[in-house]
Amino acid sequence: MIELYTWGTPNGRKISVMLEECRLDYQVYPVDISKDEQFDPDFLKISPNNKIPAIIDSDGPEGRPISVFETGAILIYLAQKTGKFLPADPRGFTDTMQWLMWQMGGAGPMMGQAHHFRRFAPEKIPYAIDRYTNETRRLYGVADKQLANHDWLAADQYTIADIATFPWIARHEWQGMELEDFPNLKRWYDTIWARDAVKKGFEVP
Repeated sequence: MIELYTWGTPNGRKISVMLEECRLDYQVYPVDISKDEQFDPDFLKISPNNKIPAIIDSDGPEGRPISVFETGAILIYLAQKTGKFLPADPRGFTDTMQWLMWQMGGAGPMMGQAHHFRRFAPEKIPYAIDRYTNETRRLYGVADKQLANHDWLAADQYTIADIATFPWIARHEWQGMELEDFPNLKRWYDTIWARDAVKKGFEVP
């Protein structure tokens, strides 16, 4: 059994979608970040960077429990545990990892800043709004170009790179983006949203 500590954010939904896609048994423990529950000492034992999501797998390596934080690490761990959504061949593995890192290091942080400055910042700062909205648009363009000749972001198959990226694109309206401006990305988005496991994962917590 996997314990999932999460909240209804793009990063949280990466992992609930992955758990649903892998058909793993899991128990959800909501961590309400609006109430600063991510700073609870018990949660910090699992996720020392005070960020959701995090997991505890009671059946970890050698049959011993293991806790994992950071969404990229969790996705890789679950992919390796189940043998799903991460190609074993070196080229496919490397292609998937580079697009996962693109999401972790670029798309997620930049789109998250667009969310903050467009929706949540107590003061509207035009420079910040323009900077992060424009960078988000550039990143959408990168993905759209990749998807012009590929069905998926990496390795010509549905992988953890797609699972990591999708929840951020699902918040396109928050970022000031119109999917119609990125037809290849929209096709990819519609295809993923049609998956039952994705819909179920988006209902968590």
